[in-house]
Amino acid sequence: MEIKRVVEAILFAANRPMTCKQLQQVFPEIEQPPLQEIQDACEAIKEDYRFRPVELKRVASGYRFQVKQELSRWVSRLFEEKPPRYSRALLETLAIIAYRQPATRGDIEDIRGVGVSSNIIHTLLEREWIRVVAHKEVPGRPALYGTTKQFLDYFNISSLNELPTLQEIQQLDLSLDNTQQPMQVKSEEQETTEQIAETIEQLSETAEQAAKADDSETGEQVS
Repeated sequence: MEIKRVVEAILFAANRPMTCKQLQQVFPEIEQPPLQEIQDACEAIKEDYRFRPVELKRVASGYRFQVKQELSRWVSRLFEEKPPRYSRALLETLAIIAYRQPATRGDIEDIRGVGVSSNIIHTLLEREWIRVVAHKEVPGRPALYGTTKQFLDYFNISSLNELPTLQEIQQLDLSLDNTQQPMQVKSEEQETTEQIAETIEQLSETAEQAAKADDSETGEQVS
């Protein structure tokens, strides 16, 4: 039995990302290969698909096959539904949680300068992009929110370290500032949050298209 062929078949048929441990458990107990051999098989498969239109991508929840990003716009034409469009308020809320976590609802409101709709928090929780990681030890014990593996999977990354840094986002925005006059004075935190929100929106659009061929759940509309 060639482990690499079996692993490739399992990953190809799976409808979700799979870790090496999950792949190992698919094998009969007496035939289970060591985790290192499965890891090596996954890396070999990644190399095999290096120049193909699909790739084996490692995200937070494990390995999955998906269409390469540069071809996603063509594949997306197979599907009638369009990638969901998220409100700026939702994106800014998600951006603050992603970059400042753990964050309370009050923290988010302080940075944005406006209240946070309960519907936004509910939507992010329902999508399983955020979760309550603890409660702040202050009167009322407000929930502290952090991002999830599902958030990383959706945005096609394996860890928060792969998100653009605040410095990279700010430098990217400088070129736009040179050609545009600001309409109003904003705090540095608000400007940075808006820049992050735009970056997350771009990641969302790209990830939504790239994942079309892998997981139908990514085509769901955000309520």
